[in-house]
Amino acid sequence: MDQPQPHDAPGEGVQLSLLSGFVARERVADPHSGVVLAPSLAVAQVIIDSPLPHLDRVFDYSVPLELDAEAQPGVRVRVKFSGQDLNGFLAARIAVSESDRLVPLSRVYSAVPVLAPQVLELAHRVAARYCGTVADVLRVAVPPRVASLDKVYLKKAADDATQADVAAAAASPGAAAAGAAGIPVEPPAAAKPGHSLFADYPHAEDFLTQLAMGASPKGVLGALSGFGAHSWQHQIAQAVAYCQLSGRGAIVVVPDLRDLELLERACADVLPEGSFVKLTADDGPSLRYGNFLRVLSGDVRIVIGTRSAAYAPVADLGLVCCWDDGDELHVERRAPYQHSRDVLLLRSEVEGAAVLMAGHSRSSESQRLVATGWAQEIVAARPSVRKATARVISTSDSFEQDRDPAAALARLPHRAWVTAKAALKFGPVLVQVARTGYAPGLACQRCREVARCRHCAGPLMQSRAPGSTSTMVTCKWCGQAETAYSCGTCGFHQLRAIAVGALRTAEELGRAFPSVPVVSSSGDHIKATVPDRPAIVVATIGAEPVAPRGYAAALLLDGDSMLRRESLRAGEETLRRWMNAAALVRSAQEGGIVVVTAEESVEVSSLVRWDPAGHAEREFALRHELGLPPAMRLASLTGREDDVAAFQAALKLPDAVRSIGPAPVPYPASGPGADEIPDYRTILLFPYSMAAAVTADMRALKVSNAARRIGSPVQVRCDGLDVL
Repeated sequence: MDQPQPHDAPGEGVQLSLLSGFVARERVADPHSGVVLAPSLAVAQVIIDSPLPHLDRVFDYSVPLELDAEAQPGVRVRVKFSGQDLNGFLAARIAVSESDRLVPLSRVYSAVPVLAPQVLELAHRVAARYCGTVADVLRVAVPPRVASLDKVYLKKAADDATQADVAAAAASPGAAAAGAAGIPVEPPAAAKPGHSLFADYPHAEDFLTQLAMGASPKGVLGALSGFGAHSWQHQIAQAVAYCQLSGRGAIVVVPDLRDLELLERACADVLPEGSFVKLTADDGPSLRYGNFLRVLSGDVRIVIGTRSAAYAPVADLGLVCCWDDGDELHVERRAPYQHSRDVLLLRSEVEGAAVLMAGHSRSSESQRLVATGWAQEIVAARPSVRKATARVISTSDSFEQDRDPAAALARLPHRAWVTAKAALKFGPVLVQVARTGYAPGLACQRCREVARCRHCAGPLMQSRAPGSTSTMVTCKWCGQAETAYSCGTCGFHQLRAIAVGALRTAEELGRAFPSVPVVSSSGDHIKATVPDRPAIVVATIGAEPVAPRGYAAALLLDGDSMLRRESLRAGEETLRRWMNAAALVRSAQEGGIVVVTAEESVEVSSLVRWDPAGHAEREFALRHELGLPPAMRLASLTGREDDVAAFQAALKLPDAVRSIGPAPVPYPASGPGADEIPDYRTILLFPYSMAAAVTADMRALKVSNAARRIGSPVQVRCDGLDVL
């Protein structure tokens, strides 16, 4: 079978000459296939659902007459390609193709145009920025189809069209007279933002006023509270309500389901009933697709959700908002690994929408928006900050060190223990730990060598079976129990914990406070809320429940291990996690105290002063001076050593592009992956001014290598948070 012919973009390269191309005429058959063609615009441009880089373009197909009505831009289609049946989206219909031999469309799954034009444009921009394929982006942007819901949607659309025709026919002098007689027309329900939650934030009122007037301001919000009436979710809901007053839509993206539930309840307080929907894969196929169709039809213009909600086909989009953009959950786990923040920024550029980046802390990327003047910071005045936040105590300062010299060595210093004991008289106490499990890391008691399994050399850990009070030593890799450990270095038989998990911490605190209930929130047992009564709540990072009236105190443990991670973002990420937990504690006026047990550092000082903006400004200035992200764009090339070197050489990069590597990607010394040939990685750093050209060259080279089958594939990943 003849192959379909590609175009680089919809509508490009169209030739009007009858001799050079394929032109459809009224009720004529394709001379090659014999299929009767549509009378007009008989060429369909299709985006094929394939991850192969060289198929990342539109392909021309002829439109049979029987599919003419259904084959509209945005619908899902089935096509023949290289002898296979592949799915795709119909991007556009044109009159002429450059090829004189086209394969007809095989099938239109549904007449529902699920791919909106603005979402298709956004997908092209996301793919270009991240050196990916449009098909990979659309796989995230458009949820899987549910046939029964498509039928309901089409029936409703037909009924609405019929009612519109009836209303148009009724638009006569008699109808006008009836309107003049005083027949009421009920206006759509409007949002009720309520009392301003931004009274202590200079410039915030101007931001909200511009939203309500239909303008598109850009702001970076520093929220202070994680609970109560002035919490971050109520502030974002109020901003969305102001946008709704202008008659426009809004999209809010949060990192996880817990935040989504909080935001949903806040939106229900200020937005009309049925005026917003959730979009998240955790809701299941039917509910997710049903909400998607409600947005597609224009019945709903406000969407809240996780990563994929950034692509919701909201009509007349007025505001895009991202909560806690520093959270790694905002990064898509599949190629091209796009970040929700960047998707929303690109969408605001496509549709001219307002932007609000919000968080308790501030990421370096958000600071770049402020530093370049693209966005305005929305932060509370310093007196309001001191009034609304908890008192933060560092056990590493000179005063605490003089009182308790052993505080630097203890995981739970005396100051933290005393604070927890006093706070338990007034409410729950939050204890934040870095790891799940019981004792996720073990070492030899004598020589401190990491303990490894005799069978696979995997690391040993101490765990406790559910419902059991006894512990056992097992291997993290193969799961085999170790009953007779012997150190391979010194032969000693005793073990010590080099890392303590949430379960072990909860057990120790339960013994220290025998009359107080201990609540654990970690792993697969994450709690969204806890009651306002005395309890010790041990939670891993990101799993901290919310107390309705706030925690009486919080103990932030394992800070040193978080700060010592081998990552460019270790300090920024640690401060973000600390501030997210500290924001759940009552204000200092109400007796709220936060105790941080890490050694003295810039991050500890920023937490004590509650100055995330100052920390972000300092961090970004250092990154700019050193030429590191986000002051520069980053791309990593990963693959076999020869392939990476050949790929980089073929790029012919300008001198302004800085190259680091290639260096082997570390594999474990033993265990899974140990016998594999290690991949190599090269890191490219380049300024934003030439980012479009560099990413376009890398994307074109990927296409060329894939089409000619040159070497093994090289993964190109842009702005990866885990690379540096």
